[in-house]
Amino acid sequence: MNHAPKALTFAREKAGLTKRALAKQCGISEQLLCDIEAGRRNATPANLIKFASALNCPVVSLEAARDGAPSGADIRQGWEAEGAERPNSPPRVASSYPPTGARPAA
Repeated sequence: MNHAPKALTFAREKAGLTKRALAKQCGISEQLLCDIEAGRRNATPANLIKFASALNCPVVSLEAARDGAPSGADIRQGWEAEGAERPNSPPRVASSYPPTGARPAA
């Protein structure tokens, strides 16, 4: 499981946390967090879960793209374009379901 360094940095800054504060909250060294955010080291799945919990965002928003899937940075840009206030706000998707109370045509 790879992470998207820019997505982690974005989520940390949006949460108003310093690197030191996030590292302490997640039980890792500040140097390790700096290396992860710089892309010099990969975050373990366990650390990604800790980051997501501390930053109140879904783990998928911190992951790098796989096989054509959108990366955390791509997802973040979609949220920003839609005016989302928090990094864990899901993208708005138009529903294909009929309105409540609608009856199927006979």
